Amino acid sequence: MKEEVIERKRFALLLACNDSEHVKKVYGGYLDVFVRAFGDEDETWDLFRVVQGEFPRTEDLDRYDGFVVSGSPHDAYGDDDWILELCFLLRTLYAMQKRVLGICFGHQVLCRALGGHVGKACTGWELGIRKMIIVEGLQHCRFLQGFENLPSSASIIECHQDEVWELPVGAEVLAFSEKTAVEAFSIGEHILGIQGHPEYTKDILLDIIDRLTRNNSINCNFADDAKANVEGGEPDRIFWEKLCKGFLKSTC
Repeated sequence: MKEEVIERKRFALLLACNDSEHVKKVYGGYLDVFVRAFGDEDETWDLFRVVQGEFPRTEDLDRYDGFVVSGSPHDAYGDDDWILELCFLLRTLYAMQKRVLGICFGHQVLCRALGGHVGKACTGWELGIRKMIIVEGLQHCRFLQGFENLPSSASIIECHQDEVWELPVGAEVLAFSEKTAVEAFSIGEHILGIQGHPEYTKDILLDIIDRLTRNNSINCNFADDAKANVEGGEPDRIFWEKLCKGFLKSTC
């Protein structure tokens, strides 16, 4: 009697940044950060360093159950060759009805690729742990059905100076905040963008704040306020991880 072969789920991380020394030393790289947050046993996660021009082959795209686009220090509205190639890939995945989760830069570049507009945030840098307001009446989203009751708000780690200005046609706002009108959006059951970082731990953000201070991207007073905010609060990691895993792995 033949044994039933169960295929492992396969996901791709489209990494739009380079591993920092801190992340390499503490976690082994950003791939491990994402797998710790969103992965489960008996899954395969492949890494594509798109920031370095490494992309999955078109003929391999159908092998994947879902794709995650990471954050980046680059602007999602930039015209670097790899960003334009990433936009083309995202449009291809959208046409294939593949699940794509965009985080921070990934959230913004998803919006751009699918016809929306992004740019500099009028309120400047957002660094710290911030409360996002969850829009009411989202029960129709299948990837949220794992929640018996959705909270009215949830805190998340934020690290960005760009934002979504205008959503693509057909997109729906899922969350907003006092500073950012589009903190999360979805298109159907296969596109999800989140402005914050559900995968980050506090030490990763604190290291980024130190690096931004050293390269004069932010001043010391702003950095001290951001650090105080991080050290005095806690993101709702369990909520965000459950939401992201539900999106990537729920059945339509």
